[in-house]
Amino acid sequence: MREYIVAIDQGTTSTRAIVFTHRGRAVSVAQVEHEQIFPQPGWVEHDAREIWHNTQQVLDQAVDAAGLAAGDIAAIGITNQRETVVVWDRLTGVPVAPAIVWQDTRTQGRVDELAADGGVRRFAHTTGLPLATYFSATKIAEILDTVPNARARAEAAELLAGTIDSWLVWNLTGGPQGGVHVTDVTNASRTLLMDLETLQWGPELCEHLQVPLGILPVIRSSSEVYGEVTIASSVTGVPIAGILGDQQAATFGQAAFSAGESKNTYGTGNFLLVSTGEEIVRSRHGLLTTVGYQLAGRPAHYALEGSVAVTGSLVQWLRDNLGIIASSAEVEALAASVPDNGDVYIVPAFSGLYAPYWRPDARGVITGLTRFATKAHIARAALEAVAFQTRDIIDAITAETGVAIPELRVDGGMVSNELLMQFQADILGIPVVRPVSAETTALGAAYAAGLAVGVWDTLDELRAQWHEGARWEPAMTSADRTRLMTQWAKAVERTLNWA
Repeated sequence: MREYIVAIDQGTTSTRAIVFTHRGRAVSVAQVEHEQIFPQPGWVEHDAREIWHNTQQVLDQAVDAAGLAAGDIAAIGITNQRETVVVWDRLTGVPVAPAIVWQDTRTQGRVDELAADGGVRRFAHTTGLPLATYFSATKIAEILDTVPNARARAEAAELLAGTIDSWLVWNLTGGPQGGVHVTDVTNASRTLLMDLETLQWGPELCEHLQVPLGILPVIRSSSEVYGEVTIASSVTGVPIAGILGDQQAATFGQAAFSAGESKNTYGTGNFLLVSTGEEIVRSRHGLLTTVGYQLAGRPAHYALEGSVAVTGSLVQWLRDNLGIIASSAEVEALAASVPDNGDVYIVPAFSGLYAPYWRPDARGVITGLTRFATKAHIARAALEAVAFQTRDIIDAITAETGVAIPELRVDGGMVSNELLMQFQADILGIPVVRPVSAETTALGAAYAAGLAVGVWDTLDELRAQWHEGARWEPAMTSADRTRLMTQWAKAVERTLNWA
């Protein structure tokens, strides 16, 4: 039996390929970063062609590093930055514009116009999402209306549109020579265009949001064979058999399959998902209702999600914009050089505030500055901001479900930061648990692909492969926790009504 699975993890800042064994162990990794483009304040773009080139590069590198050939690989799974959109020419495969990234806020005017009739929750019952620049639909409409002749070409079926998973699958399966144009239910559920109940594009949603239905990919489950790699590559002929948006993939990789199970990913942003099983729970507390996963031929599983736009990217901001640190790895030691934040708080509302506030008018602030404050206090405040924002999400989930989360499973690049993880446990008042495998996002995509081709047969097999790697127990008094959260709430208030 072919026991190896390759996962493509196409993230906001880089593209990776990881080869996994049947036991879920990573045997090789290849990674390449891509350019972050900021043409104007609030605009964030990627070059989709660069991402496609990098994907081919890391696939070949990872497979070669593992000493494998295509015949050794059972399937490929894809996980991707969600909501980021590409619009491209179906005959040439050339994007008509740069990809608009999930963090981009240029479509706020469109969102305001749509919200003028029915408010920001105008489509929430159908889609599970508020109207916000975060989601894909207004980005697609923006490209069609700002690129000369693009809307007419879209109406004439000359263009295709999709999230990054669709872009990669189409190219891997041949591109202009018969490429398969598909997406999965998890990515589709982040567009503002999919009906949560039917799991199909809503014609009325497409009409209201001005996205031609004909340019969108076919919605499929998260675990099935979509097509085979046809390009010349080390994986030519290998089936592509799993697609999950990155946060759903991390949840799947954490084996959080059942109602009530949750995880929090610490990446460019933070994303906490709690499964609601086959039940669609429509939030009243600022959370998103999203599809968690769907196995082929089975009902979809849903989740509530709390999305935070800026966490890991705040550390990058300290490095790249302020020059406080030379590398992201330095932030922990700098923050640990002081015993507390010195009453300094950072609220990184660079793209407004996401869950649970949904305030596009908010902008980032640093509060509590005195002559006593140093760059170490600012570094510590940046790490604490990550934990405070997670606490806001946990509070919203508890209010939504009426059930306290007993412990928080974590993953992502920042979970190696011991200071952050301990403070996270302290401010939550519950244990924080990290698995042995830190590659839960890529692993989730591998699991979805492997289930589709018989590498694994059941979810219980995958549960058995999850093992605890580290645990942080809360050590803060209740009084200190309350004091810090009170100060945090005051800092958040200062961000509002700015833009």
